[in-house]
Amino acid sequence: MNLLLVEASELAPDGTARLAGRRAMHVHGVLRASAGDRIQAGVIGGRMGEAEVLSASEGEVVIAPRLEHPPPPPSPVALLAALPRPKILRRVLQAVASMGVKRLVLLGSYRVEKSYFGTPFLDPAAIRAELVLGLEQGRDTVLPEVSVRRFFKPFVEDELDETFPTRARLLAHPSGSDPLEALAPGAERACLAIGPEGGWTPYEAAALCARGFTPFSLGPRVLRVDAAVPYAVGQVELWLRRAGAAPPPLR
Repeated sequence: MNLLLVEASELAPDGTARLAGRRAMHVHGVLRASAGDRIQAGVIGGRMGEAEVLSASEGEVVIAPRLEHPPPPPSPVALLAALPRPKILRRVLQAVASMGVKRLVLLGSYRVEKSYFGTPFLDPAAIRAELVLGLEQGRDTVLPEVSVRRFFKPFVEDELDETFPTRARLLAHPSGSDPLEALAPGAERACLAIGPEGGWTPYEAAALCARGFTPFSLGPRVLRVDAAVPYAVGQVELWLRRAGAAPPPLR
C-alpha cells in the first residue's frame, strides 16, 4: 500500500478518520506507524497528500489527513479487453487502476468461456475492491470506469464509437505484422483492444479493424492477459508521447 485511501464518508466533521480492518492492520503492522508519524493518504475521488497518525493499533487507526495535491494525470490509454478468467481478472483490474487507465470495457469473445460471466469477481463491489487496491499501489485516487459487455457484435456495432470517441484505435493481435513503433502516432489518446489469450477470432479482428483499429504485434511471445495489459499499455503510452503533445485532462 503506497497510498492510504479513505472514503469521503469516513471523514468526520473535524477532518479526522477512524479506520479499521485491512487498512488499520497495514498501517500498524506493515508501515509500523505510530502517533505523530505521517503517511501518504488520499480520498477516493478527491485529493491526496499526507495524513498525521493520531493513534494506531491493530484494530483501529485514527488519522488527520491534509490533502493538498490533485491526483496524478490519467493515462491517455483506454482499454477494450476480452474478459479474462476470474483469477486473472483480479490482476488485470489492479494493473489497470495502478497505471492510471480510466476507462475499461470487459467484452465477451468467442474464446471467452461463458462461465466467466458468472464469477462473483464481476460484482460491482468486487470490481471496486480490486480497483482500490490498484489505486493504493499506483498512488491515485480516481477510480476507473469499468463496463462489462457480454456480447461482442452488439457492442462493436452499437456502442463502441460512443464509448471510445476521437481516439487512435490499436489492436494488439498476433496477425499484426508491424511493431507499434513502426506506426506513426496521430492522436493524443488511444483505445487499445486486447483479446483473450488465444487472440481475437478472425471475424472479431476484422470487425474491429472495420471500426478503425490498426493491428500491431507485441512481439513473438504469447503473453498471459495479466502480463499483456501492462506491457501493451506502457508501449502505447510511449508511442503517444512521440506525437509531442501531452494529453488534455479527462476531468
